[in-house]
Amino acid sequence: MKRIAILGAGESGMGAAMLAKREGYAVFVSDAGKISAERKTLLEKSGIAYEEGGHSEERILDADLIVKSPGISPKSELLAKAARAEISIIDELEFAFGFSSGRVIAVTGTNGKTTTTLLTFHLMKEAGMDVGLAGNVGQSWAAQLCEADHEWWVIECSSFQIDGFVKFRPTFAILTNITPDHLDRYEYKIENYTASKFRLFNNMQAGDTAIFFAEDALSSEGMKKHALKAGKLMISAEEVQEHGAWTDGAHLTFAVADKSIRVPVESLSIQGKHNLLNSLFAGTAAMLAGVGEVELMLGFQTFKNAPHRMELIREVNGVRFVNDSKGTNVEATAYALASYENPLIWIAGGVDKGNDYTVLMPLVEERVKVMICLGRDNEKLKAAFGTRVKTIRETQDVKEAVSWGMEHAESGDVVLLSPACASFDLFKNYEDRGMQFRSAVENLKPKAIA
Repeated sequence: MKRIAILGAGESGMGAAMLAKREGYAVFVSDAGKISAERKTLLEKSGIAYEEGGHSEERILDADLIVKSPGISPKSELLAKAARAEISIIDELEFAFGFSSGRVIAVTGTNGKTTTTLLTFHLMKEAGMDVGLAGNVGQSWAAQLCEADHEWWVIECSSFQIDGFVKFRPTFAILTNITPDHLDRYEYKIENYTASKFRLFNNMQAGDTAIFFAEDALSSEGMKKHALKAGKLMISAEEVQEHGAWTDGAHLTFAVADKSIRVPVESLSIQGKHNLLNSLFAGTAAMLAGVGEVELMLGFQTFKNAPHRMELIREVNGVRFVNDSKGTNVEATAYALASYENPLIWIAGGVDKGNDYTVLMPLVEERVKVMICLGRDNEKLKAAFGTRVKTIRETQDVKEAVSWGMEHAESGDVVLLSPACASFDLFKNYEDRGMQFRSAVENLKPKAIA
């Protein structure tokens, strides 16, 4: 019996453990932190051995295969020893891939991958296709395979997950863009981060299709450095594509799979320049998978985006409060700031990941009238924007940030939470930050009108 060690008892780890148990592996789950009571009960009922509060090195290094949580660095001492012992170390998505007969549409990129993944899935599902959703969004792929397989899977892939791929092969793969992010994981070298993204295409063959953003400089550089066997389609915000998709700002035009479809931008349920790109990517993939014109049109109209992504929470006295807590890097925040012509009260801050705020400067100077820094250490933000924004305030309390947003705003303004930073200084994660922002906004009382 093959022995498998699962490092991490989160969503992906638990899914891998259940699938491995079903497939006859001797399974051992090891988590450096605490495992919830609910998950312990599930492991015990399934007859799966586990430990918490640390890793038993001898037992883990006795495994034939290690499936690690994406958050665990491959350079950790334990994994370095496993690599020297020539134990295969993979990701849950790689493990699950071996037990699915479905075709995969994989989506990665620094920004836009979650919306693109969800929209692609929605377009295919609404068209009546047999499709599942997995990866860095929703349920573990492995856990879902314990219940059922699908003809198609739309899978969001982070660079950390891609680093664990060996045989994973998408039929269609999307790279939305590449901007500096998570560089602490990649020796602070953008070329290493780019190489990680391009690993997604390693196993694709001539009959597969890779989809890229024509105007993204780092994607273009990557295409020059990494030979691709798959065919390529480009989406563009500037130029007509003979094969691919583009927008002129008023329409989305698709020239895909020997079909030509034109979609009015005003018919989309999601707005903003960045969402035009997300829609071009998703529509292209859906058409390649077989979605027709009528289904595509209807799907675009009925899609609802996930929380914390340019989410309008409420309008109070003519002031809109928008939750973009998922905007955890500079490029994502640039998209958010560029989406509004209205004056902005911008709530930003958190754990800086080596951010270069240069790209935000013209947008901030043009649109931001008040900046509210929400974080424990705001010095870098204040230094970057102190001469560009007339009023800067700082707090560690999201309720106070929202209250100040209301205080400084006038009718027609937008109070935008788009942090450009990670959330871990004050919050559990970006979802927690977004939920606390939502709660604070929902509890706001309208200003008395004189």
